[in-house]
Formats: sequence, C-alpha cells, structure tokens
Amino acid sequence: MTEHDTPPPEATPSEQAGRFARAREAQAKAILEDYVEMIGDLIAVHGEARVADIAERMGVAHPTATKAVARLKREGLATSRPYRGVFLTEEGAALADSVRARHRTVVDLLVAVGVPRETAEVDAEGIEHHVSRRSLKAFEAFLAAAG
Repeated sequence: MTEHDTPPPEATPSEQAGRFARAREAQAKAILEDYVEMIGDLIAVHGEARVADIAERMGVAHPTATKAVARLKREGLATSRPYRGVFLTEEGAALADSVRARHRTVVDLLVAVGVPRETAEVDAEGIEHHVSRRSLKAFEAFLAAAG
C-alpha cells in the first residue's frame, strides 16, 4: 500500500455534514446561475423571458421554473410583471454576463487543449460553476498567450 492508497483520516460527523452542506450550497448556486443565464439569453432573443420558455429550455416542469423564478426574485436577481415575462435586475444581468463569460472561457480553454467544441460546450456547463477565479484567470492568460 502506498501513501496515495491510504484512506483519508475519518471526518467527524460535524465535518462530514459541513462538507455535504457546502456541496449542496454550491449545487444550489449553480442552478441559480443557470436560470439567470437562461433568462438573459431569452431576453436577448425575445425581449423577455416567459416562465413557459424558461421551463422548456431548462428541461423542467412549469412549477419548477416558477419556484426558481420566485427564488431569483427573493435574491434580487429578477422581477416579473403581470401578463409579461421575467426580467433581470441590474444585479441579475451582471451575474448572467459573468456566468456567460466564464462559460465562454471554459469552452475556449477546452477547445484549445483539443476537446471537440460540442463536448466542450457540454462539459463547460458543469465546470463553469465550480472554477475558481484564480483558475479562470490562468485559463484566460493561457488563451491570450496561445491566441
């Protein structure tokens, strides 16, 4: 058995619970970012984002999209008007732009290292939410040097 085969020291129940809580929080943030990005994309194309369109594009049921929009509104990222669609606040629009830029950088890096574009687009959907700012800056520097 090598040192790499040695199991990590056992975590206390509290430490383990904290790790799982952080993972759930990161997943919830990723979902929120996906919704903000999708709403921004729909607004860019259609001038607004209807809940039915959001649900269809996200591949979820209408009530699930409604619940997500309610959360975005509570977080100050979106607004809605009766008989109109969902709109992003300034903060929501800034978040959508940031997520979109992160996505583009991750896709561009993956393509630069030889990943086919279609695969890079799919993989970037998960990576974009978990890449640190430090890694993102390194990706950008690599792409600039390679460009």
